[in-house]
Amino acid sequence: MQQAFVFPELAVLVRHWFEIDLADSHLEHGARVEIRLLTPQERRGSESAAQLVVIDRPVWRADLFDRLDGTPGAFEAAHYHPFFDGVEPSDRHWEEAVKADPWAWLDARLQDVAGIVATAGAQLRDPETANRQVAGEAGAIVDAARRRAPQLCGSAQQCHDWTRDTEGAVHAMLGSLQRPDLLDEHRVAPWRAAA
Repeated sequence: MQQAFVFPELAVLVRHWFEIDLADSHLEHGARVEIRLLTPQERRGSESAAQLVVIDRPVWRADLFDRLDGTPGAFEAAHYHPFFDGVEPSDRHWEEAVKADPWAWLDARLQDVAGIVATAGAQLRDPETANRQVAGEAGAIVDAARRRAPQLCGSAQQCHDWTRDTEGAVHAMLGSLQRPDLLDEHRVAPWRAAA
């Protein structure tokens, strides 16, 4: 399940994510928060008609992850991607502040969403309003991310249930492992069963 906070020019998506490292097959999971720009759409229908909302262009992502073979709640794999090349994220960026207190770090980032968008190489039509609106909802966004924190996902089945829509991505990871012999087969069993 994804939760979307939709503003006039952008949306903040929050979800749980499950990741397999392609190099050494270690497993990560936790809250993923992504900022995407809305694609403007032509108005349709009457003054009361439902309008099309297209949440498309990714510009920033935070992955507030634990390693499943690490210390629960230590956020040893927490990182962020400050920009995207099309739909592909930039390399991982690491900050001690992300691991030390991911929720405070996320709240601080959401206070300047226009700065995040500008750093990613894009522009908002009304950056001041975007900053004010997103900052006003930062607490709700952080709370949504906390509800998808790694420590709240206690089993392989629950992780699969929370990320069922990502089966294609997980199967792509499973097919690209450099060290499949190191893979925790028990933790990936629900995804394998869904194949």
